[in-house]
Amino acid sequence: MKNSKKPDLNAPRYRKSIKGTLNEEFIDVLKENVAGSRVLDNDKIKEIIKLFNEELCNQVIEKRDGIEIPSQIGQIFIGTCFKNHDSKNIDFKKSAEYGKVISHKNWESDQHLAKIFFTAHSVKYKFKNHELWGFNPTRSFKRQVSKTYPENWKKYIEISPKLKISTMFRKSPKIHFDLNTDQDNLDNYNEFDF
Repeated sequence: MKNSKKPDLNAPRYRKSIKGTLNEEFIDVLKENVAGSRVLDNDKIKEIIKLFNEELCNQVIEKRDGIEIPSQIGQIFIGTCFKNHDSKNIDFKKSAEYGKVISHKNWESDQHLAKIFFTAHSVKYKFKNHELWGFNPTRSFKRQVSKTYPENWKKYIEISPKLKISTMFRKSPKIHFDLNTDQDNLDNYNEFDF
């Protein structure tokens, strides 16, 4: 087992300056293009956007097939993948505590890992340059997925690590109804009965 060095927490750090998406320029463009946002102040707009994004994250975790992003930008879902034995998933906290390199074994999920997938190949009406869209999950979304994944990891779609996601959507099975077995359901169906 390799030895692990504890990081120096007082060492000098370099932090790259990052421009967030919820900045003044974005809010000005939003107020120009969306009439309803002109009456709201900047803090209220940021709050609405954050609440919407939190609800999207919760729906991705709850639904097995994920969600389709509004305006048909793409689809986000959580897939389960078998752990690649070549890669090391190091537990830095325990490694620093014991002085040895210790890796996560994922015993709770039978050595499966959660991965957050984004694809723009399944959209109904493809738009120009749809392959240029990307998705970078926030830290809170990744932590929420890692917290809930061990409890119900079997619920999510199992993805082969060597398969492209676009081929998965091209080869999806078509829905087939057998009218002989569903006849009872069709006889009792009433579209006006809620």
